Parts: sequence; structure tokens; C-alpha cells
Amino acid sequence: MTWDIALILSIDGLANGAVYLLAGLGLVLIFSVTRVVFVPFGDVAAFAALSLAALEAGHLPPTVGLVITLAVLAVLTEAGSLVRRKEYRRIPKAVVAWGVLPLVPCVLAWAVAGQAVPAAVRIAVSIALVVPITPLIARVALQPIADASVLVLLMASLALHFLLSGLGLLFFGPEGSRTSPLVTGSVALGDGFAVSAQVLLMIGAAVVLSALFFLMFERTVVGKALRATAVNRVGARLVGIRPARTALLAYVCASLLAGLIGVLIAPVTTMYYDSGFLIGLKAFVAAIIGGLVSYPLTAAGALAVGLVESVASFWSGALKDVIVFSLLIPVLMLRSYLAAHAEDEGEEIDQ
Repeated sequence: MTWDIALILSIDGLANGAVYLLAGLGLVLIFSVTRVVFVPFGDVAAFAALSLAALEAGHLPPTVGLVITLAVLAVLTEAGSLVRRKEYRRIPKAVVAWGVLPLVPCVLAWAVAGQAVPAAVRIAVSIALVVPITPLIARVALQPIADASVLVLLMASLALHFLLSGLGLLFFGPEGSRTSPLVTGSVALGDGFAVSAQVLLMIGAAVVLSALFFLMFERTVVGKALRATAVNRVGARLVGIRPARTALLAYVCASLLAGLIGVLIAPVTTMYYDSGFLIGLKAFVAAIIGGLVSYPLTAAGALAVGLVESVASFWSGALKDVIVFSLLIPVLMLRSYLAAHAEDEGEEIDQ
């Protein structure tokens, strides 16, 4: 391997790591607040990419039908819950919150489809279209079992992935799509070596969004409420923080991150209805490196996953995914070795 090849692989690894970084942050945010390993995260990113491709082709994104379907299910679920508790006065508010607000991006998409609008408008509409998806899914399938064990929540999340994949095939079809580059041109980094502006945009977006993420958690009341819920749900409830609302906010933020990921990767790879699954799995590897609680370690893990994937694709394209997922083995072994076990504590007490 020459230095030129190593530099190319490093840039490619950083670009991939930037995507996994954003996805890993979303996974850690949801898990720390709700204890849900949100497997369908990558599917939401894929839907954002396909929505942008549909708008560029002048068509109404099929995401509209998906959002409408989920909104109807969410309204029925919330209304049924209120009827069981005999809180009939809250039903109109629930209809507005779960049935009307999610349809606002759908109306925007309908107004934009087929019109000559700036690319920034199409991008904004594509991201806005997928923002309601995660909260709606959570309200229908995850909130009713919010107090279940982590294993049950994981099984439900995995089932949701297969459900979304089926809905993606139904609404988007099996054809793949790729969008136009968000930025054009390249930047020279030496004699005869250039990096595309699209790759630099992906890396820069990850850095900026990570910084904004940090500032939100450190400087805003909303961020502190999310942190409090993640640290101690009971304590957060005692000081007036409602875990259900912070969970909803976590799902919205994660859905927004997924939309941004979909827009960033749409120009560099052909996206299919099920392309998000591998993105979510590799981001999950990064989140596991961070213990599903540490944002800095998750960021470092994402960069490591991106670099390992890039080098592995150079040595063996057929085995690159196997090599990436094999990172879980030493990480889990190390965490198991360092963690305190109940039987060890029991032996110490006996002695």
C-alpha cells in the first residue's frame, strides 16, 4: 500500500465515519433516554434520501403515504388510550398533535413536487418529511411498552425494522435512486491529489452538528432535561421533567439526524428502500464502542469503524462488512472483563 492509497483510504474512511458518527449519536440519544435500541434508524435515513430523489425527479415522494399511514395509526392509538382513561377532552388536542402536525411536511412536499424550486428547498422538505416518522412509530409501537425490559424493547425495535422495510418496498419500490451532488468541485490536497467537495461537506457537517449537539446538551434547558432523564428517570420525574416528553424530543432529534444523514449520503451512493439497515448496524457498532452512553466514545468508535471499513474494502471488498462487525468481539470482551459482575461481588462479600 502506497502513501497515496493510504491517504485516499483515510479520506474515504473519515467520510464514512462522519455518517456513522451522526447515526451513532442518534442511537445513543434514543437509548439513553428511552432504553430503546432503535434499529430502524437507518431506514429513516434511507427514506430521506429516496424522498429527495423523488423531488428531484419531479414526483411526489412516496414518503407522504408512509407518514399519513403512521399518523392515522398514531391518532387511533392515542385516542384509544385517552378513551380508556376517560380523558375525552384531550382527544381534539391529540388529533392535532398526532394527526395534523405530521401532515404539514406532506402538504409542503405536495406544493413543491414538480415545481422549479431551489435545491435547498427540496432538501429542507425531504428532511422535514422524515422527521415525524420516528415519533409516530414510537407512539404506536414503543410507548405502550415503555416499561418493558431492554430485551423486549430490542425485539420490538427489530420487528419495526422489518415492518418499515416492507412498507419501504410497498411505497418506494425496489428501484434504487441517487441524487445530484449537494456541492460540486474538489479541493487539492497536494501534488495530483484532490478531494471532492461533497466528501468535505460530509465531514464538515458531522463536525458542526456534533458541536451543536454538545452545545445543546450543555447550554440549553432542553438538553439538560434530556441529560437528566438519561441519568435518572425517577429523579427527573421528581423535579418536574416528564420522561414521555423528553422521549418524544429524543425521537424528534434522532429523526432529524437521520434525515440529514440521508441527504448527505444520497449523492455518493445509490439508495434502496433497505439500504439503511447496514448504516444502522455499523452505527450500532460505534454506539457499542461508546457503551451506548458515551457520546465522545461513540464519535471515536464511528471514526474507527469508518477507517476500518475503508481499509477492509481495499484488502477484500467481499469481507469488509465481516471485518467491521468483528470489531464487536474484542470490544464486548474488553467491556465484559472491565465490568463488575454480580458473582464476583458475591465472592468478595463471602470472603
